[in-house]
Amino acid sequence: MSTDSDPSGATLSYRNILEREMENALKEVGRPPRGLFLSGFSAGLNLSFGVLFMAMVLTYSGGFGSELTKQVTLAVVSAVAFLFVVIGQTELFTAQATMAVIPVLDGRIGLSKLGRFWGIIYAANLLGCAGFAGLIAVVGPAMGVVEPGAVGSLADALTGLPWWVVLASAVIAGWLMGLTTWLAAASRDTIGRVVVVLVITATIGFGPFHHVILGTTELLTAMLLGQGVGPAAFGEFLVLATVGNVVGGSVFVGLLNYGHIALAGDEADVDFESE
Repeated sequence: MSTDSDPSGATLSYRNILEREMENALKEVGRPPRGLFLSGFSAGLNLSFGVLFMAMVLTYSGGFGSELTKQVTLAVVSAVAFLFVVIGQTELFTAQATMAVIPVLDGRIGLSKLGRFWGIIYAANLLGCAGFAGLIAVVGPAMGVVEPGAVGSLADALTGLPWWVVLASAVIAGWLMGLTTWLAAASRDTIGRVVVVLVITATIGFGPFHHVILGTTELLTAMLLGQGVGPAAFGEFLVLATVGNVVGGSVFVGLLNYGHIALAGDEADVDFESE
């Protein structure tokens, strides 16, 4: 949301801020399908840089002094890719899932329009991930910048876990991504948005929590490089991570933020006089 002030200098009420965010979401839902698809494809490609950066770090590092140092480093480099997407304002499924649910809750659009919007972005994101995974698999080992084992270690962190762990982890990732979108929109300037994006999305990589788009590139690249990821493992990840990300962003950010504002009552109606 935005925290801009009106011309008189008074701060916008939270209802006005919510309305502004709702209008932004309606504008995105109303975009032509081709434009949405190209934007989503671009987001899938750009976010996949995070996988390339992490694999390069693991390839060049020669080992880390501790697991903490390793996870912090991977978290920082993966967050840069999220910055490409959020500041670049391309359509990322886990970000738009949060904002687009708000006009549905307010009754301004139906579930069919929301499903169409999500479907276009989701498919475009995944195609972008697939294209970039192929690029990493071809260029990385040939140039010596990505060892197959480095990608395998990234994939190992996302697979081999009980289904409920993956689902819960994906809820956390979707929740964090929703907060990123909400707080970045509330920031007054570009520097504020940069800080918000880097700090929160680095937490996703630090986990590493299951983010369906970033994780898709990790698993597809590992599959192409023969790192023990099969179609069944990828399919299970895709379903669980998608559901978890949607629940995390839509429910714990979109629904709760809308609910506390919509049910709070008008500021002008509050009586501060003592009885």
